[in-house]
Amino acid sequence: MALTIPRLLRMLRAEYGESNWWPGESTFEIMAGAILTQNTAWANVEKAVANLKRRGLKSPKAIAGASIARLESAIRPSGFYRQKARYLIAFSKYIVEKYGGSFELMRARPVDRLRIELLGVPGIGPETADSILLYALGKPSFVVDAYTNRLLARLEMTTGKGCDAMKRLFESSLRRNVKDYSEMHALIVIHCKTRCRKTPVCGTCPLGDECPSKRKD
Repeated sequence: MALTIPRLLRMLRAEYGESNWWPGESTFEIMAGAILTQNTAWANVEKAVANLKRRGLKSPKAIAGASIARLESAIRPSGFYRQKARYLIAFSKYIVEKYGGSFELMRARPVDRLRIELLGVPGIGPETADSILLYALGKPSFVVDAYTNRLLARLEMTTGKGCDAMKRLFESSLRRNVKDYSEMHALIVIHCKTRCRKTPVCGTCPLGDECPSKRKD
């Protein structure tokens, strides 16, 4: 049986169970985490988010009105803190000025239009925009990241060039369903961290029989 995207989802679910990713206690915490996780490990993001919460910087309004020095100090553990502080302020001002700080008004916006808006905010690229849409706002927009690229390249399932082609592949293959999109993305991340690493661990891989790139250990 050919390996399809829906079958890949079933196999990863059977191996790892439900992921229930993305961690966060509030909509804005998930949004901030999506920005802070750029080029760093999640453990560092957790430290930065904890600092933001301790200092009362838990909303778009609070961050939009914060001094750059205060914000940089709070998110220092996330790395690239000077640039990320400016990204967080720009993003927070966008939410306050465009939507009055209301996440419900954002959710009411059609996903394609909202994605275009997000991509116009400094520091928000496709992966960050899709993470915000999917995990924070519950919008069906599949997230393509480096793990997705690695896995599909090894499975020889890539079609076309670039992340946009890969995004279209997932969105045309899965039900337009936030749960399936989020589970697919999260399970790929789990699989690539545990088995399909830069140096893969192929001996125990649940996809081994389907993978043209499987190494002989």
